[in-house]
Amino acid sequence: MQVIARRTLREFWARYPHAEGPIRAWVAIAAKAHWATPAEIKQQFGGTVDFVGDNRIIFDLGGNKYRLVVHVSFMFGRLLVKFIGTHAEYDRIDPETVSWRKK
Repeated sequence: MQVIARRTLREFWARYPHAEGPIRAWVAIAAKAHWATPAEIKQQFGGTVDFVGDNRIIFDLGGNKYRLVVHVSFMFGRLLVKFIGTHAEYDRIDPETVSWRKK
């Protein structure tokens, strides 16, 4: 899968250095994956992944310290980062509408 908006991930781990390892591990897995269905993602990540509307996936990273929301396009093999944050920051957003674009 192509991971789009990696800069957003790098900027996050620059603020939270402990997040770098879990984020890099996720990127390594996602970049090598060829997921065609949500079931394949669930099989790989188990209980650390949730699915919401608008083809969005929520990944728990770093022992549930961080949350990553991505929009998936199975047809094009792409994952677009919509949000990366601490668990507390995640609690203040709507994962179905959040956007990575700065306003």
